[in-house]
Amino acid sequence: MDETISIVLFSGTDDKLQAAAVLTAGAAALGRPVKILLQYWALEAFRADRIAADHGLAAEAGVAGKAAFAAAAKAGQSSWADTLRVAKEVGEVDIQACSQSMDVLKLKQSDLDPLVDGVEGVAAFYINAGEGQILFI
Repeated sequence: MDETISIVLFSGTDDKLQAAAVLTAGAAALGRPVKILLQYWALEAFRADRIAADHGLAAEAGVAGKAAFAAAAKAGQSSWADTLRVAKEVGEVDIQACSQSMDVLKLKQSDLDPLVDGVEGVAAFYINAGEGQILFI
């Protein structure tokens, strides 16, 4: 069985980006390769000029979720981007921008943070995912 974990990251809210980053870091720490495909709103969050911005939370987080997220940040929890940077240092993590999403949003790879390794299409993502799990966030 292929141990690769592949994540299609569609959401661009900080809570979902953080969830993806934590899953990635955990898998990388266990020696499992991780492949991430950034689509639409997640891709927007990876723009070099927006990666450190507040991307809000999913609607279901509500006021309590916002307060909990703010408290975790105040206590020193790493940002999702920093967690992904560490995951890339620890293990095999490949982050690709979806070529169709790039076209729709009129982005070039130079618009993206260096965390993004390249641009690929969906077919390449599936080929690279192999027989491993695919998660959608």
